[in-house]
Amino acid sequence: MKLRTRNSGFIIALILVMVAICATSAIKKDKVEYWNSDLKITSWRLPLPYDKESIRHEDITGDGKPDIIRGFIGDSIPIIWIDDDGNMSENDLEGDQVNDCLLIDLNKDGIFGGPGDLSIDWTDLDNDGIADMQLIVKNGDLESKGYFDWGADYLYIIDYGEKDGIKGFIDWQKIALCNWYHNGFSNFYTDYHGNTLFLKMHASSFHIDDLRYSWENPFLFYDKDGDRLTEMTVRLLDNPKFRPKQADKADSRNGIEPEREVLFSKKITYAAFSYDVDNDNGAGNEFDLDMSLRFTGKEFDYSDQVHKLGKIKRLKQADKLIYDARWRDIKELIYPNQDNAQELVFTRGEWNSCWFVFDEDDDCNRWERVEFYEPRDISKIGRGKGGLDNNAQSDAVGDRGEWDMDCSGKGNLYIAPFDGRIHLYGAEWGAWRIDQNAHYYQGYGGLYPPIQHVRLQDEPDSWATIRYKDTDNNGFFDLIEYDLDGDFIFETQVSLKELGIDDKAPIYDISKMSYDDVRNLFNTATDKIWNTSQQAIAVAQKMGISTAWYAFYKHPRSLFERYQYGYWLNFYIYKDLRHWGTLNGNESLVKEIDKAYFSGNWEELLD
Repeated sequence: MKLRTRNSGFIIALILVMVAICATSAIKKDKVEYWNSDLKITSWRLPLPYDKESIRHEDITGDGKPDIIRGFIGDSIPIIWIDDDGNMSENDLEGDQVNDCLLIDLNKDGIFGGPGDLSIDWTDLDNDGIADMQLIVKNGDLESKGYFDWGADYLYIIDYGEKDGIKGFIDWQKIALCNWYHNGFSNFYTDYHGNTLFLKMHASSFHIDDLRYSWENPFLFYDKDGDRLTEMTVRLLDNPKFRPKQADKADSRNGIEPEREVLFSKKITYAAFSYDVDNDNGAGNEFDLDMSLRFTGKEFDYSDQVHKLGKIKRLKQADKLIYDARWRDIKELIYPNQDNAQELVFTRGEWNSCWFVFDEDDDCNRWERVEFYEPRDISKIGRGKGGLDNNAQSDAVGDRGEWDMDCSGKGNLYIAPFDGRIHLYGAEWGAWRIDQNAHYYQGYGGLYPPIQHVRLQDEPDSWATIRYKDTDNNGFFDLIEYDLDGDFIFETQVSLKELGIDDKAPIYDISKMSYDDVRNLFNTATDKIWNTSQQAIAVAQKMGISTAWYAFYKHPRSLFERYQYGYWLNFYIYKDLRHWGTLNGNESLVKEIDKAYFSGNWEELLD
């Protein structure tokens, strides 16, 4: 009996558990969690609703058709889909990414498009069923910052020809704009590839006075060879003025317009160009920009660069749902475009400084540019430490920076005889921090999560440096100094004047140079460097000095390797020849070797 009692109790308990499970299953049979929530894989889309009862279709125009969908993300974050093109149906679980708008009340305060919220608006400008433009409004705090609000974004991404549907990247696990996320070295999820542009300001929409303008206005990406990758970028800045917000915290829905704090100058004060000079980007190496130029100075007006957006489909009745709906009524944007940006920079700009940087170790995979070295202390290293790499997005070592602080050279370029490389005409000085083997690999590097705001590379304790100076102010470097042991003392100084070498070279007018012209200039420099290295090998052979030690450098497999290896072949053989001459006490030969190397011409020693 006792055994039966225990079994009966067990059976009864089991039945009760099964009933509870069935009851629970019955309750949740229509409630299905979106499959890719809280998983350790990328969530590419807004999660679908967990059941049809969790969303509500509303007709706000009175035509008997749904205009909006209300729902939630993760059971608790309210969202609204606005149907701007009239194709929503009662069966839709979400809006579309063609002409619709998504509002996310991230802070769950019942206000959409307000402080702390995220909104995304898609627009098909030419009515072909593919969105050409995406606006992302990521708002920060209501309180005025009086400066850039790095926690906020007002961002347009505009496709000008590719029709690939790729725009900004949202991490839907975090519900956060993460435009710096990428696969591999540089396959960015955001549409930085090919022909595209974006306009961006780090501020909440309700703090911006005129939403037709922006800070990065524009950031342009060019696909010059049709491979859907970027070979050239242009970045123009309209640096705004800020004023404290004076109005009370009432919003425009109550008829009280706050005084906006972000006031754009409607003038460009900064322009930067970056080039993939050897056009070696491809799968696994999507971004490989090699050279950048930066201009700053007196601003130029661009307020006449108006781009009408045409008849954009907008459901005006939905504006009442949004805290600050002004961005829903934008009919034009004002910015220099992909066709005339370069022309405006050089015809309207009055620049007072030009910076140049070249990625000599070819290890930068940033999406926007080779970040600029700053004309600071050669011996200091690290973010904000006052050295050349003071900018956290710079390569710690491996790049060559040059600075024309009065822009006397107008950003023009020349190929120097002493090393065969492209240099900045008019630069007072420059420096190359050598990372010969890209040991301190930069990759993407920089400021952004998931590794929070730190440089993503090692920083050496010491490194070799070559410094360049223009001692006679004629625009060309004539003094080259070497610190090859990394003690920050330049043990070798070479004056082209003392060697009787003319430092002048043909000048290339950057204002008239297309991307192909820049590529051709690099090809010319590379051919010169490689041919000079072959002359150096011939001289060494004539003098009975083995160059077999440098077999690795004799077999480049790409254009950039030809550029790099040719330089090092020439340099090492020069040093060996010079040492040989010194050992033999032949000082006149040493001077001939010096002159041959720094003039880029070994011909006389081959006669």
